[in-house]
Amino acid sequence: MFTGIIESLAKVQSIQNVGGDVRLRIQTTMDMSDVNLGDSIATNGICLTVIDFGSDWYVADVSRESLNRTTLTDWKSGQTVNVEKAMLPTTRFGGHIVSGHVDGIGEISVLRQDARSLYFEITTPTELAKYLAEKGSITVDGISLTINHLRGNILSLNLIPHTAERTNIHTWKLGSKVNLEVDILARYLERLLLGDKAAKQESGSNLSMAFLAQNGFLK
Repeated sequence: MFTGIIESLAKVQSIQNVGGDVRLRIQTTMDMSDVNLGDSIATNGICLTVIDFGSDWYVADVSRESLNRTTLTDWKSGQTVNVEKAMLPTTRFGGHIVSGHVDGIGEISVLRQDARSLYFEITTPTELAKYLAEKGSITVDGISLTINHLRGNILSLNLIPHTAERTNIHTWKLGSKVNLEVDILARYLERLLLGDKAAKQESGSNLSMAFLAQNGFLK
């Protein structure tokens, strides 16, 4: 588990095709002294397992599932990524609960200066809209952020200078693709509300506004 508070910026050192999936080597200034083989490091919001490492680098394999669900297929050697080691029981919980399991890819549709902060609008996949709430949490490229407002499947965010200085948002442009992870509580709540129907599902979700109304959650 992670908190979405970025520890360091890193660079993609190499991307290697191995047996149909990908092996990454990431160069970082993050403290690697307490990292062990098999540990998890969130890399632009993707939970990756360390299979080799040194004092300023680590290597991770990426499955086809992760490639299909994230922006990783567009990554290039030399690009900047956000990194965060898995949280410890003693970690100060500054963000929100982040699993590093990307739910979908969003697109930067508005980007402008807003006083000293940066204002963004992100168009999300329509199937993720039901998990979003104003003033709720979302993870964007591994960064724990608060949703300002919602308009359908478009969310708005303000990033303060502190966040801008310590993450890779300076690389975001209009049309940039970003990894999104919705609040984990929303995903579990959806499954819980299905009750016994969850065991009969093959894939996808049957949760709808009609279902919520029928079960007393809407009036």
